[in-house]
Parts: sequence; C-alpha cells; structure tokens
Amino acid sequence: MAVLPIVTVGSRGDELLRRPGQRVRDFGPELHALLDDMLETLREAPGVGLAAPQVGVAQRVAVIEYPADDEDPESPLLLFEIINPEIIKAKGSEEGQEGCLSMPGLAADVSRATQVVVRAQNRHGEEVRIKAYDWLARIFQHEIDHLLGVLMTDRADQVYRMQQTESGEWEAVPIENTLRAPTPSSST
Repeated sequence: MAVLPIVTVGSRGDELLRRPGQRVRDFGPELHALLDDMLETLREAPGVGLAAPQVGVAQRVAVIEYPADDEDPESPLLLFEIINPEIIKAKGSEEGQEGCLSMPGLAADVSRATQVVVRAQNRHGEEVRIKAYDWLARIFQHEIDHLLGVLMTDRADQVYRMQQTESGEWEAVPIENTLRAPTPSSST
C-alpha cells in the first residue's frame, strides 16, 4: 500500500476534480490496489472520505471510514468502499459545515439530505445498498459529488477560511466572495 498525493484546487491536475469519473468495469487487482492505497491515504490525511479524482484517478471510486458510533471516539470504524455509486433515495434536509481534503483551509455550509440510500458495487463487483443517516449521509453525498465533478463550494451557502486564533483554537471566518463556480452541467 502507498500514500497517494491528494489533488488540491489550484494544483497541477486539478481539472480532474471538475470532471465526472468514468464507470468502473474491471474489478481486478488494479482496482483492489487503488482501494487499498486510497484507504491508506485517507488515514494519513486524516479524513473520513476520499474519492478517486482526489488522488488523480478519473474513476467512480470512493472510500469512507467513519466511527460506528460518532458520539464514542473509541467505537470501531466502519469502512465503505463504493464503486459506481448512486443515490437512489434521499430524505430530509439539514445545513452543516463541511471540509474537503482537496480544499485545505476552507469550510463550507452545505445543505444535504439527512437520509440517503446508496446503490453501489463493492471491490468484487457485487451490488450493495447502504442506508446512511445524518453525518454519514452527508459524507456519502460529499464523496459522490466528487465523482460527478462537483465540489462543496458549488453547493455552499457560505464559504469560510479556517484560521487559528492566538489561543490555538480554529475559527471559521466567512469569505465574502464565495468560491462558487459553475457546475459541470451549467451552460454558459
């Protein structure tokens, strides 16, 4: 396994973050190695989700690792490897603040569904359905957006720059000119 470089907005190759990923058809050793490397990269970052375009791979692949009980930091981590995912059902709506490994130093207020059902394939090509609620539902939506070429700032109600205070705490300072860019499906 290897830690892969994360593509950030403004860096070389960042145009990949704005393009929909290609559907995966080969579930062999190359995909398995990519999933393993993405998980190691996610853990090293550290983060809770990582999409293949964020590591320079134009495929519909993402990994998510999240505590089974988000109120207990010692709870076991759940690992989701999703290939060719799509949200087939969404309910509720809640605004929450998100960060992104491809946009270090930024946070955004984004409205997301509070419940989703995701249909995807696992690393062996078998179909899986995942029901996710609350923060985990938000993570799935964020990562699936990456696979569609959509960034959190495209959906943001407000964007913030994260700054460290004199006391060492982090605070979100609103950015007046949000970083919204046209979504790939917008016509100009």
